[in-house]
Amino acid sequence: MIRFDVLHERNILVVTPDGPLEIRDFENFEKEIDPLIASNGRLVGLLIHAKAFPGWRSFGAFASHIRFVVDHHRQIERIAVVTNSKFLRVLPPIAGYLVHPKIKNFSFEEKDQALAWLETA
Repeated sequence: MIRFDVLHERNILVVTPDGPLEIRDFENFEKEIDPLIASNGRLVGLLIHAKAFPGWRSFGAFASHIRFVVDHHRQIERIAVVTNSKFLRVLPPIAGYLVHPKIKNFSFEEKDQALAWLETA
């Protein structure tokens, strides 16, 4: 399950996964992010706040995640990954070669610094 916090005045979406990611999480994610993109032309930032990576509930959830990234990555300026997860800290440098947004890692305790970095987009 993914929780969302929309920071409308900043044009930033904060995403907090609470458990293994499911197909419906990405359907709900689209319902949150698409109106923001439609009203602003893009999303300034996406902050992923996860102490640990919860994984995917199924291969279908993984495929939905990939589809979401392919469909939305060009409409997001920056992604801040705020985590202590080793997996999530390794993934952004690799993803940076494949997707449009600038991606930067922050430790789980650096959420405020991550938001400040996103706002400089």
